[in-house]
Amino acid sequence: MTNQTNNNESTQRTADEVLMADLAAAAGTSGDFKRAVRMAPKLAYRNLFHDRLSLIVTLTGIVFSVVLVAVQCGLYLGSERTIARVIDQTDGQIWIVPLGTKSFDDPSIMAGQEKYAALSVPGVEGVENLLVGFSKWRKPAGGTTTVLLVGSDWTDGGLAPWNIIDGSLNELTAPFTVSVDKSYFKDLGIEKRDDVAEINGTKVRVAAVNKRIRSFTTLPYVFTKRETALTLLGASARAASYTLVRVAPGADVERVRQELAERLPDAEVLLRGEFRKRSLNYWLFQTGAGAALIAGALLGLIVGVVIVAQTLYSSTKDHLNEFATLRALGASGGYIHQVILLQAMISGLIGYTIGMILSLLVIWSAQDTTLNIVMTPGLGGALFAVTLGMCAIAAVSAILKVTRIDPAGVFSR
Repeated sequence: MTNQTNNNESTQRTADEVLMADLAAAAGTSGDFKRAVRMAPKLAYRNLFHDRLSLIVTLTGIVFSVVLVAVQCGLYLGSERTIARVIDQTDGQIWIVPLGTKSFDDPSIMAGQEKYAALSVPGVEGVENLLVGFSKWRKPAGGTTTVLLVGSDWTDGGLAPWNIIDGSLNELTAPFTVSVDKSYFKDLGIEKRDDVAEINGTKVRVAAVNKRIRSFTTLPYVFTKRETALTLLGASARAASYTLVRVAPGADVERVRQELAERLPDAEVLLRGEFRKRSLNYWLFQTGAGAALIAGALLGLIVGVVIVAQTLYSSTKDHLNEFATLRALGASGGYIHQVILLQAMISGLIGYTIGMILSLLVIWSAQDTTLNIVMTPGLGGALFAVTLGMCAIAAVSAILKVTRIDPAGVFSR
C-alpha cells in the first residue's frame, strides 16, 4: 500500500516537474519573447489536461449550458414559427378579423358582409373567407379531444394544407374529408389515412396526412374544405372567422387597408405583419411563455459560468506555485493572464462542439413530434460567441487570484 502511494506521489511530482519545465521555458529565460508567446497555447493545453477530473467537470458545465441554451432558444424560435405558421402560409396582405382577436388560435365568427365590402374596394384583387373554430373530435376507439377546425376554399387560391405526405389535395375535395398532422395521431386516436372519426357528431374520414403543421396551443389543426367546415360548425353560408384580402399588383396596400377600416367599423383591419406580430406578442409575452423560455436560457448561462469559473479558479489555485515561478522568472502578468484565458477558450471550444452535437441530436429526435425546436446558423453563431464569452468571464476569478501572487513566495518553498 505504501509503495503504491509513493508511486502515485512520484507520478504527480513527475507531471508537476514537466509542467514546471514548460513554465520556465515559456518565461523566456533567454529573453526570447516570441518563443514565450508561442509557448502560451502549449502551456494552457498542458495545464488544462494536467488534471483530467477538473477538465471533465469544466466540460460538463459548458456542455450543460450549451445544450440548455440551445434547446431553450430553439424552442423560442420554434414557438415563433409555430404561432405564425398558418399566417405565413397565406397570400393575403390584409386580414379582416373580429374585434379583440388576440391571435389566429383565438377565433370567433364575423357577421359575413366583410367579403363583399372588400370586393367593392378599388385595388382589391381577391378575397378569401377562412372559417376556424374549436370542435369536438371523437376518437374511433372512444374518447374525445378538442381540435381546431380550419376550413378554406383552396381551389380559388385560398389556404391549403401543406407538407402532405400521404394522400393529396384532390382527395380532400370529397365531402367530409379532413387532413391532420401525423404527430397528432396518438392524440386523435387514429393510426393511418382513411381512418374514420367524428367531428361534432358527424363522421369524417382522414383523406390526407401532413407533417410539421403544429399548433402552439397543442390543439391539433384539422384542415378541410370550407363547405364541410360550415356544416361541421353549424355556421351560415356567409360566415367567416377571418377574411383575407389580396391586393392587386401596384395598388397601395395601406390605402386599401384604410378604406376597408372605414367601411368595416365592427371589425379590425390589419396588415398581415401586424396580425402576425399581435399573435406572437400575445402567446410569447402576455401569457408568459416567452419569458419562461428566456429565463431557462439565462439559467443555463448562469450555471455554465459558475461551474467553469469555479473549476478554473480551483485549477489556478492548485498551480499557484508554478505561476509564482513564472512571475519570479520575469514573466509579465499579461502573459500569465493570456495562459489562463487560453485555458478557458480551449475549454469553451471543446464544450461547444460536444454541446452542439448533443443539441442537434435533441432537435433531430424532436422534428416529427409536437415539440418544435429550431436551430439556425445565426443561433449557432451567437451561441458560439456566448460560450466563449461565458468562459472568458469565468476566467476572471482565476486571473484575479494570480494577480495577487507574490513572486518572492516561490523562494520560501
